[in-house]
Amino acid sequence: MPEAPTAPDRARTPLLTLITQESLDEDYQHVAEKRAAERAREGAEGHVDRSSGGRHWIAATVVAAFGLIVTMAAVQTSAGSGVADANRESLLRQIEQRRDQSAALQGQIVRLRELNVGLQDSMARANDTERATTNRVDRLAAQTGFAPVTGPGIVITVDDAPDGQAVQAQDLALLVNGLWEGGAEAISINGRRLTARSAIFNAGAAINISFTPPLSPPYVVSAVGDNKTLQANLLDTSTGLAFSNEVDALGFQVDMETSDDLTLPGATPRKPTYAVKGTANRRPAREETAP
Repeated sequence: MPEAPTAPDRARTPLLTLITQESLDEDYQHVAEKRAAERAREGAEGHVDRSSGGRHWIAATVVAAFGLIVTMAAVQTSAGSGVADANRESLLRQIEQRRDQSAALQGQIVRLRELNVGLQDSMARANDTERATTNRVDRLAAQTGFAPVTGPGIVITVDDAPDGQAVQAQDLALLVNGLWEGGAEAISINGRRLTARSAIFNAGAAINISFTPPLSPPYVVSAVGDNKTLQANLLDTSTGLAFSNEVDALGFQVDMETSDDLTLPGATPRKPTYAVKGTANRRPAREETAP
């Protein structure tokens, strides 16, 4: 059996390899033909073209300059990279410092908020204590007679008898004690507020209240309290009943009425007394009070 004809090498060579080889062969052939033509020209003219050598030197210089530029650019790039790295490290440190400062400030804000809440609670407690103390002072002032009071109550007017029988301090004292026992919260006589220390007594024919200027009839006794029950309660007390008996026996003129809006003034505080050196054996001076 005859052998199959062998395909030439060109047919077995891959297309890409073949194109590359033929391109290189053509380039080499072109360069070789150009050089041969130059040699032939130089032989015919009898001298060597020195311009080609100059061109080689210029090309070398250009290449060297280009290399220098590239080198300088690389150096500058390297230096710039170092500066950028340093700046980056500095920025990172600053960021970390700022984060630490921010965390510290946040902690301080939390502590200040807690302190503020505590202070607000303390202030609220102090305000509650102040209000309670103020209310207590007001109640005590009203009860002791040193603060004005307003409210419902009764007004009892007592005058001497038509036959000239005069009302005495003890008669007013019975009425006042009966009102206290009957539930009166505050009492005044002729606009002078009575306190727990008030004394009703006769100075001659006149009636005095704690060394204030004497009272004159008629005697208007105002009592703040429940005006629906205070009159009845007065007559249910022993002192109130004794006063009623005195009125019937001596013929005092008494008028009693209720009121929905009474205002009683506060008592004027008495001047405090104090010891004076060298006066132990002396008779104490009479205490003076404002009217």
